[in-house]
Amino acid sequence: MRHHEKGYKETLLKDKLPEISKEKQKLLSPIKLMSGQITAVERAVTGGDECADILMLLAAIRGGVNSLMAEILEDHIRLHIAHPNSGTETPEELTEDLISLVRAYLK
Repeated sequence: MRHHEKGYKETLLKDKLPEISKEKQKLLSPIKLMSGQITAVERAVTGGDECADILMLLAAIRGGVNSLMAEILEDHIRLHIAHPNSGTETPEELTEDLISLVRAYLK
């Protein structure tokens, strides 16, 4: 394949990939990190690593999950405050929905 043909095919492939917003990219980074951390836990358990080492890996994952949950919850609240009439919910329903989300997150 000639060089210019390769570049043309890469351009076609790139055009077919969906564009991911910066907001989603910001969320995907910690998700990918946690995925790698989960793989590390699997290797540690399979390899018979010390419990303390596995617990440290799990604590890192838990911290990542908590941080990601907070980020998504904040985005959800901001969206509903910035665009309160975009849905069919009444203000009371929206308030109860947000309270439920916060309670679920704090468990």
